[in-house]
Amino acid sequence: MGATKKLIFLRILFYLWFFFGGFCSVKGLRPLRERSRSWSDEQWLFAKKNDNELGPFSAWNITGTYRGSWRFLDSKNSSSRFPDFQKSNGNSVLELISAPTKITGVHYVQGVIIFHDVFDNEHGGAQIRVEGVYVWPFKQLRMVAYSGKEGELGQEDDYLLSNPYHLLGLFSSQVFQESPRDKIWKRKHSPIYEMEKHCNVEIAAQVSRVSSSATDVDRDHYHLEGLMESPSVDDDGDCFSPMLLNATSVNIEVYYNKAVNYTLMVTFVSFLQVLLLIRQMEYSNTQSGASKVSILMIGQQGIIDSYLCLLHLTAGILVESLFNAFATAAFFKFVVFSIFEMRYLLAIWKANRPMSSGEGWEAMRRELSVLYSRFYGILLGGILVMYEFHKFLRPLLLLLHSFWIPQVVTNVVRDSRKPLHPHYILGMTITRLAIPLYVFGCPHNFMRIEPGKNWCICLGIFMAFQASVLLLQHYLGSRWFIPRQILPEKYSYYRRFNQDAARVSDCVICMTAIDLTQRANHWMVTPCDHFFHSGCLQRWMDIKMECPTCRRPLPPA
Repeated sequence: MGATKKLIFLRILFYLWFFFGGFCSVKGLRPLRERSRSWSDEQWLFAKKNDNELGPFSAWNITGTYRGSWRFLDSKNSSSRFPDFQKSNGNSVLELISAPTKITGVHYVQGVIIFHDVFDNEHGGAQIRVEGVYVWPFKQLRMVAYSGKEGELGQEDDYLLSNPYHLLGLFSSQVFQESPRDKIWKRKHSPIYEMEKHCNVEIAAQVSRVSSSATDVDRDHYHLEGLMESPSVDDDGDCFSPMLLNATSVNIEVYYNKAVNYTLMVTFVSFLQVLLLIRQMEYSNTQSGASKVSILMIGQQGIIDSYLCLLHLTAGILVESLFNAFATAAFFKFVVFSIFEMRYLLAIWKANRPMSSGEGWEAMRRELSVLYSRFYGILLGGILVMYEFHKFLRPLLLLLHSFWIPQVVTNVVRDSRKPLHPHYILGMTITRLAIPLYVFGCPHNFMRIEPGKNWCICLGIFMAFQASVLLLQHYLGSRWFIPRQILPEKYSYYRRFNQDAARVSDCVICMTAIDLTQRANHWMVTPCDHFFHSGCLQRWMDIKMECPTCRRPLPPA
């Protein structure tokens, strides 16, 4: 009987605790320092709840990354003590870690709140470290500013170091948008750090479950909606207006899949570029054909691929769980620039210096050392330039994608005849656009970079214009767009001559007779007065720009 009485007594205590805890939870969750509107009017938190949502209870694990927005409830931030928030709304990211405590129904929560779009003219933001409790029977989250010592690493710091969503977002912001920082949680660079000296930070939020889609049944998504206030310490007014926070948890698996799909796209594009380079190298496999190709054009493409190789390798090292995917993409980019493009670069250099090969190995080694030192010197110098002028990164990327311009200039200066295969021009233009258009044009890219529609349009038009000029040079002639009045006098292989004085026997290329009585375009005559069939001499000049008879240099046809 004694045990039965104890059991009845415990049940009565449980019902009393449930009654007073359920209906008086608002008072119980108030902070230690009471204030009339310390947590604001909390009725809005319970307005959306009904009785059915109170049960059955489940201890939701709210640990994760939340992406959402922030906005001031007032039209303008009326704070005079904290004017650093220059905008009234923006995007935010929350990193939360929840751990159960000895108290039933209460979890301890640590985290970081990062506010983007704080300043008018910068991409930077503000952040604050928070801690609090999550009372899961009532789906209530209460947090205050973190009170730990400066420089201490908590659980949220370990979570940031292992979270691919946050790490890749930090990596992309450092590379593409913002100036680099040692650590994103270094609070001395944040406006919130100054606010903590004279302001409290109090957050009251309601947690709700988001219905999962049909393709994502096994994943739980949560939505946070709450109010952030900052009553001042010395009771002379609020530090800034109440701020409304809305955030939804991010599915890390989807984020992983996006990153893996991106690396597959980069690998496929690199494979296509290898095929296009092989086709172009076969198209210009002679000394005359290789000398028509601009060495600056191939070198600039090699520098682009080397930068992409370094970026993907760094991203793989940064996020260990995605190392295999990013390392594969980096390896293919390494193959493109270190094997094929450097080999083609060497072939072009050798074709432009035919006399150097006969001067001995020492002279060739000196020339090669100069070539490689210039290439890697420009590579390292470009990294320093982009580091110093990171705010102008998009104009620098436009300049980097102007690699067809050296070939256009070379065609005009040398009057080159069909140096590039049309498939190579079109294929390289399209494949080079794939990565920048994804990074800066896709609204759901995994790097969390805001898409720039105007910049993507400018890049597409710029690349299309360069490719169009090259294709027209291929079919209409290298100097088709230059007025004839300003062109230098060009030698004509179909010039007139005295047929009576001309001694024509056979074409030394095909060893057949030349009939001068046929139409004028059937035969050609060189500046040294040697006659050849038109087709024979044109095929010969694709190999060597020398007269087949006397070995004198020939002008471009």
